[in-house]
Amino acid sequence: MAEASGFDPLEIRESNATGYPEPYRAANQMRWNRRLGDHAKLVNFGVNLTRIVPGGQSSHRHAHSRQDEFIYVVKGEVALETDAGTETLRAGMCAGFPAGTGNAHRFVNRSGEDVLLLVIGDRSAGDEVSYPEIDMHARLGADGRYVFTRKDGTGF
Repeated sequence: MAEASGFDPLEIRESNATGYPEPYRAANQMRWNRRLGDHAKLVNFGVNLTRIVPGGQSSHRHAHSRQDEFIYVVKGEVALETDAGTETLRAGMCAGFPAGTGNAHRFVNRSGEDVLLLVIGDRSAGDEVSYPEIDMHARLGADGRYVFTRKDGTGF
């Protein structure tokens, strides 16, 4: 008999853990993830319910070389910063970032209330992440974890 597949996402533990090295880690700890895809044992793509508190950001502005990302604003109002500038997204709005475009992006909560995003991304092998505004680069390792270096390749 198959296991039940339904679950309440709010029962999944929230974590503000990040793989970012110092000095870039602290700026990213005002967002909290519930790793829904991992809970459902998905391997081809990830699904996170991300809560960003006022003043927080989803990540540093970044672009993926091989992974697509899709974001749905579940609750609140959030600033989306991309290479084209800043725009405000509200609950019910979406954004997509195709792999390889180089369009660096992040979400910043400039409101006085928590923002809730549904974040979906694939897990393509060989992904690299560029960060245009900070001295950091990431490469997806064979173990599925990102290895962070400075842009010149030296470690932290």
